Amino acid sequence: MEMDLEMKDELGSTVERLAAAAGLLEQAVERLAQRQNNFAVDAEASIGRIVATVERQREAELEEKLAAAEAQIAELKAAAASVPAEVTHGRKTLPVSMVNLLAKQGVTVDAMEAGAVDAALVSLSVEQRIAVKAQLMRSGLLA
Repeated sequence: MEMDLEMKDELGSTVERLAAAAGLLEQAVERLAQRQNNFAVDAEASIGRIVATVERQREAELEEKLAAAEAQIAELKAAAASVPAEVTHGRKTLPVSMVNLLAKQGVTVDAMEAGAVDAALVSLSVEQRIAVKAQLMRSGLLA
């Protein structure tokens, strides 16, 4: 019986040591969870700062590009204002189909006169003549 008593004491002692070890493990797990939580909070704050920095840099770049574009627009407007009116009358070219149509009627773009254009367009309907003359006027080839 004494042996049973000694075994019970040893078993009780072992159970107590196991319970103490389990308590220490629980504390270690809690500390690890707290560290993980702190790490996540710190990482989130760091990411937020990085994103804010990148956004500020991008905003600064965009503001610089906008200022450069506005300066270029101002230069172009100033340059356009100083160009003589006869140069800004419009484009001086015609679509290929228009040149071909006039060439079939014997009118070249270099020697275009109102009378020659009217004579060349006689075979067209009124709407087509108006469209051709409007295109010639937009191109600056007919006044």
